[in-house]
Amino acid sequence: MQLVVARIGRAHGIKGEVTVEVRTDEPELRLAPGAVLTTDPASTGPLTIETGRVHSGRLLLRFEGVSDRTGAEALRNTLLIADVDPEELPEGEDEYYDHQLIDLDVVTADGTEVGRITEISHLPTQDLFIVECPDGSEVMIPFVEEIVAEIDLEEQKAVITPPPGLIDDRAEIASSREDASGREDVSSREDVSSREES
Repeated sequence: MQLVVARIGRAHGIKGEVTVEVRTDEPELRLAPGAVLTTDPASTGPLTIETGRVHSGRLLLRFEGVSDRTGAEALRNTLLIADVDPEELPEGEDEYYDHQLIDLDVVTADGTEVGRITEISHLPTQDLFIVECPDGSEVMIPFVEEIVAEIDLEEQKAVITPPPGLIDDRAEIASSREDASGREDVSSREDVSSREES
């Protein structure tokens, strides 16, 4: 399987280095010296990484055979593509590549069908599964331990234990009810937000 891991930016200095826009969570693995990457457009590659370093918060790479600014500038906007074994898992426990999660069936712990993961949204605080329901609507499910109980790649499913209101409108109904003192009962909403923070 081929995955885009970076896009080459502008040349840096006069010795062939380029800035890169990293598009992988594992740059130390995918963009290490010695890595051979295919390219888009294909005519500029394959490229072999000779050196890599971080400068002012940006990753700089130099490729074999590119030794001056002119050669580096000619690579601008090229996509770097790595060949990844579809069975390979990230090093961290309970981590997955996006391509392994896309198209998984999402079911609740009691087996109720919720839908299918169509996209992963990476937010600063957490990742979200974008799930397409059988009726064509979409729900967003936070990829947190308290909600996503299990990822089973063999069975191609994600088992969730959603709080009230996440995949239905029970929280809306509960929060609009008023108790005897005239205050709204918002316990369901608080439960959802506390789970999102974890």
